[in-house]
Amino acid sequence: MESVMSRRKALAMIGCAAIASTAHASASVNDKGLGEIAEKNGFVFGAAAGPAVSTDAGYRELYIKNAKIITTDVAMKMGSIAPQPETLRFEAADRLLQFCQDAGIPLRGHCLIWNEWVPQWIRNSSVAERSKFFDSYLEAVAARYRGKLHSWDVVNEPFWSGHKLPGGFRAGPWYDAFGPDYVRRAFERVAAVETRAKLVLNEAHCERDDEVGRSNRRGLLDLVSRLKDAGVRLDAVGLQGHLLPQYPRDNARFAEFVDALGQRGVDIYITEFDVRDDTFPDDIAGRDAAVAQTAQEFLAAVLPIRAVKMLITWQLADKYSFYTADSRRKSPQALRRPRPLPFDENMQRKPLWFALARGFEAASRS
Repeated sequence: MESVMSRRKALAMIGCAAIASTAHASASVNDKGLGEIAEKNGFVFGAAAGPAVSTDAGYRELYIKNAKIITTDVAMKMGSIAPQPETLRFEAADRLLQFCQDAGIPLRGHCLIWNEWVPQWIRNSSVAERSKFFDSYLEAVAARYRGKLHSWDVVNEPFWSGHKLPGGFRAGPWYDAFGPDYVRRAFERVAAVETRAKLVLNEAHCERDDEVGRSNRRGLLDLVSRLKDAGVRLDAVGLQGHLLPQYPRDNARFAEFVDALGQRGVDIYITEFDVRDDTFPDDIAGRDAAVAQTAQEFLAAVLPIRAVKMLITWQLADKYSFYTADSRRKSPQALRRPRPLPFDENMQRKPLWFALARGFEAASRS
């Protein structure tokens, strides 16, 4: 117990020192993109992207200026690629890949297997049919993009304690077909086809310091250990990083968990970073400041951990956040819209942009 508490105290001290150092961060960031700032300090910065990079020229330029890596938003999810039986549709994924190749930006594939966002025809199929499709789908999609991607989120969000399954696993068609072994099976199938891309296990809610977050942390630590012990190729763990201030947080305790993951021989990517702001004041200046402060405290705890290599925001500008899409759908006439990302609806930098830049500089590995 004493050693655990000592390490937690040390991690907390590292975080406090990093926060303090942001006040002295270089003023030279003003003419640089976030990707360049991160790269100079030993990190990779990027963002998820959807169809808007093809239709919005200003947004496209924002990626070219700021992103050193891009993650597919929905283009490579199973619901997009396999909406109907015996049909694989790659148009959206190929379009995004072409943009990345033209711009010289590496692309991450998200995601091959997830118990959510699954076409209804798969849920209606028998276990035998589902099992056969699982293998053939992984092999076909991995083969199509072999050697063209930086990394694959092979399995997304394997845990959700609310489903009350043993080990805290998330229920769904793949769990129903294989039990928890679907995770190992997916990684082995992809590894047999794809030898160059990094293979990633991606999880959500670990940032929360409540029973949901703690359950996901326990499950993830155990799963990573078991996969590694079984000789499964697992290169990195993605921690989504959707910061939700309505839930309890303890950044030092989260950092301890991230450090423990890294000691299992995997890199750590923060894969879907943003800050939900609906519990903050309506005043835009105050809200933006609270978002930036929330991010700064998180980054100060996490970025000093050596296993953390990458930070990816979920989109770049508020206009295209999924929180904004949900807000417009639920309340078309509402005046208040979410502001969770580093750029606003007019593609202008916000305090969060500067918090990210200072965070990379404060944790510099150069």
